[in-house]
Amino acid sequence: MLCYGTSGMSVMEMSHRSKDFMSILDSAENNLRELMQVPDNYKILFLQGGASSQFGMVPLNLMNKNNKADYVNTGTWATKAIKEAKRYGKVNVVASSEDTTFNYIPKLDAATFDKEADYFHITTNNTIYGTRFHELPDTGEVPLIGDMSSDILSKKYDVSKFGLIYAGAQKNLGAAGVTVVIIREDLAGNQMDITPTMFNYKLFIDNGSMYNTPPTFGIYMCGLVFQWLKDMGGVEVIEKINIEKANTLYNYLDESTFFSSTVQGNDRSVMNIPFVTGNEELDSKFIKEATAAGFVQLKGHRSVGGMRASIYNAIQLEGVQKLVDFMKNFETNNS
Repeated sequence: MLCYGTSGMSVMEMSHRSKDFMSILDSAENNLRELMQVPDNYKILFLQGGASSQFGMVPLNLMNKNNKADYVNTGTWATKAIKEAKRYGKVNVVASSEDTTFNYIPKLDAATFDKEADYFHITTNNTIYGTRFHELPDTGEVPLIGDMSSDILSKKYDVSKFGLIYAGAQKNLGAAGVTVVIIREDLAGNQMDITPTMFNYKLFIDNGSMYNTPPTFGIYMCGLVFQWLKDMGGVEVIEKINIEKANTLYNYLDESTFFSSTVQGNDRSVMNIPFVTGNEELDSKFIKEATAAGFVQLKGHRSVGGMRASIYNAIQLEGVQKLVDFMKNFETNNS
């Protein structure tokens, strides 16, 4: 933070066009490409604006042939993406799980897919509701777009099955302030005439993510995370650890007569695990006592209630095991 290498200055102080920072950027991009096995015909961009900016950037750049797109509504962020896309063209919501507060991934019927859609959008993991896509939809020639903000680098994805992937950094990549976009090169360059300069993928591709000053220190931190994952053995290794962490908590929830999971079956997220006691007073008591014991940010989203354990890549198995031990003691003392 105070001095990068022998540069005599922090990454926050150096020019984004200096040799030192260009080396940081190139290393981060190359390591992410290696970790996700990104094909050569895909470009990696480090942008600003969070994943929410991509709700508009995607349709502005890709809803450009037939002016329509397919979306699957699986939660709050998908809902917001749909609302934004409707500003630029026709949105076909092919399936939704809103009927039961998004506690499952709806079954997809290929007959409802629009073969003339410019793209097909999904949110791969749903943080608030604790669901994930177990299988990717087969969208044929229609590019699949994935909001991968909360499970990127947590499991192996075949990037070639997507036309574009985007993810905010703050869950698994680094600190808030960086948004990663992985885009198939042929999809860029046909943006709508009304597309703001700063929302033009092609412009950032042509300028190597540096049309303006990028979030330099955030990119540096992402680079450290990428190197940490590489040193660990890559995505395949962290995926096994993540599954073990999730199973540790889910197995207890399934055995417990006190706590219960709000999601069942293959739709369960490996990153975000909501659970409840069924009693709001007990939920509040649990959150208060858990916080005092050092288990923080367990309060569930207001639309779901209860509790939610977010066990992203940085959370160790030991932490999940300790949470389960605390839950067992709480169950014993309050049953």
